[in-house]
Amino acid sequence: MSKKEDPRDIDEDAILKGMSPEELDRLEEELQELDPENAILPAGFRQRDQTKKSPTGPFDREALVKHLRKQALEYQDRNDLLPFTREKKGKVFLPKPGYGQIPINEQINLEPELEEALKNATDAEMCDIAAILGMYTLMSNKQYYDALGCTGIIANTEGINSVVKPDQYKIYPDEPPNPTNVEDTLQKIQTNDNSLTQVNLNNIKDLPVQTLKEILQAMKTNSNVRTLSIAATRCSDPVAFVVAEMLQANKSLQILNIESNFITGNGMKAIVRALAANTTLTEIKIGNQRQQLGDSVEMEIASMLENNPAIVRIGYHFSQQGPRSRATMAITRNTDIRMSVPICLGTACPVFC
Repeated sequence: MSKKEDPRDIDEDAILKGMSPEELDRLEEELQELDPENAILPAGFRQRDQTKKSPTGPFDREALVKHLRKQALEYQDRNDLLPFTREKKGKVFLPKPGYGQIPINEQINLEPELEEALKNATDAEMCDIAAILGMYTLMSNKQYYDALGCTGIIANTEGINSVVKPDQYKIYPDEPPNPTNVEDTLQKIQTNDNSLTQVNLNNIKDLPVQTLKEILQAMKTNSNVRTLSIAATRCSDPVAFVVAEMLQANKSLQILNIESNFITGNGMKAIVRALAANTTLTEIKIGNQRQQLGDSVEMEIASMLENNPAIVRIGYHFSQQGPRSRATMAITRNTDIRMSVPICLGTACPVFC
């Protein structure tokens, strides 16, 4: 290339066509961008490919094994370390005279009678004295409060040595199972029995999903049940959709509890949207589901409370500040509206129901 020739006028394609395969391979190796110091990259990106070299000679496996065995036998073993001598490094600490003793200017001289009483006091008496003096770190909370509450009787009979002992474990009986007869309850709901006003199916683990759906289907036309609780019954989204249908049709239910279940955001959205058309429900509990409902569901809950003046109580812990503030203001407004409505006194009431 002459000095006056412009590098931009060079025909690179013509040069590449005139190169041999060996020259192309060499050019490709030169143009590779390698990073030998990056340990995260595979070996092919850290160094050039060196597997295309011609073999230096024939491979003899038996000769290689014999060489390795010979090298292992001729290798000198490393000498063992010195045995443990139990010697300590550094200087040994030697306490100075008077170390650990209370200075003379800080010592307290008690009366002889008090010194004699403390010298002859038992551990139990010393523990009570420590509690009275406020030295609560020498005993457990139970021993401390028992000592303060006693009147002339030693509360801690085991003394200070019992500080590390735990209190007696109290065994509380398990909560009895839910005694509700599911089949009888379902029959009363279907027949609209006026004696049944509260339905409590909480904590019934083996309640079939089909039975739950039948109960909710029967609640669509029931006019006597005021409270329905199905908390901790393993309800999922299919049951939640039936709950939404029931809320759209039922006109008498006032309290609904569906806490501690497996309802997701989709099922809860259906329930919240159904409450937009419900004017009789005053309290609903939907918290403690298996997974979080999400921000969009919380926004829909807040919007529902703002548009539904009937609900005055909701059992749910908002994770976002915005929906929580909106829901609080809506509940406060609904409560004020409910308190301002006059109580019906029959025909003597100036505002008829």
